[in-house]
Amino acid sequence: MRIESYLKDKAELVHQALDDYTTQLEGIPSTLKEAMRYSLLAGGKRLRPVLVLATVEALGGDSHKALPFACAIEMIHTYSLIHDDLPAMDDDDVRRGKPTNHRVYGEAQAILAGDALLTEAFGLMAQGAKETGLSPDVALTLIAEGSRAAGAKGMVGGQVDDLLSENQQITLAELESIHQRKTGDLIAFSVRAGALVGGADEACLASLTHYAYRLGLAFQIQDDILDVVGDSQLIGKPVGSDEANHKATFPALIGLEKSRQRLLEMTDQAKNALIGHAGLNPERLLQIADYLLARDR
Repeated sequence: MRIESYLKDKAELVHQALDDYTTQLEGIPSTLKEAMRYSLLAGGKRLRPVLVLATVEALGGDSHKALPFACAIEMIHTYSLIHDDLPAMDDDDVRRGKPTNHRVYGEAQAILAGDALLTEAFGLMAQGAKETGLSPDVALTLIAEGSRAAGAKGMVGGQVDDLLSENQQITLAELESIHQRKTGDLIAFSVRAGALVGGADEACLASLTHYAYRLGLAFQIQDDILDVVGDSQLIGKPVGSDEANHKATFPALIGLEKSRQRLLEMTDQAKNALIGHAGLNPERLLQIADYLLARDR
């Protein structure tokens, strides 16, 4: 199966699981539920949940046990997008080709929808681990790692430093540190979730983690490049917003050509981390790295 078909199939699997889960939510205000589902089911690449499933499959593990974690991570990611788009943050009007959540439901409802998705995500991890018979040690490890990746030491802290870097001169090392936390930590958690559910040993887990962080940095560099040269119809949001918001980006700091070179370097390093591990079939993970390198959205 071609990688495009594989990604589409896994994204549809995750989409259906997210639809089923949120449809069954009871006892919450209808407007809140509608706002949560509006952004959660709006489509997108579903990169993070696909990485969860691809990693557990690469180890010969049970993807059914990993699906709740895949869905929970997508809920965390969606919450972050809803909040990123708010006027107090990036002030974006379009996301995935549709009006942003706060443009449809208002700022207050958008904030609360994001809050609800984040909170529900951790409940889904616990519930899913229990229902699939996942080891309590693995489940608790993953919940703790998810908290760190999404919180002040990870994604939220990276977002804070990203905001503070606007209109500032920062170094390449500082920029990479921001994006390791803002983008890389949740991608790394996605791969580690699949690895832990799949029973990876310590050496393999370390290599998969290295792969994930390099992949996350490559993903962010390509995002920065596409914000300069991409097609807004394909990307699903206006291009040039990073420059308009005076954000620190790779093209702004080192130029487009060096950014493309850095993108290639990170992709190669990600792929090389997967070579030579017994019990790991990295084909799909390698294909995902190549696919993201060439993506136009």
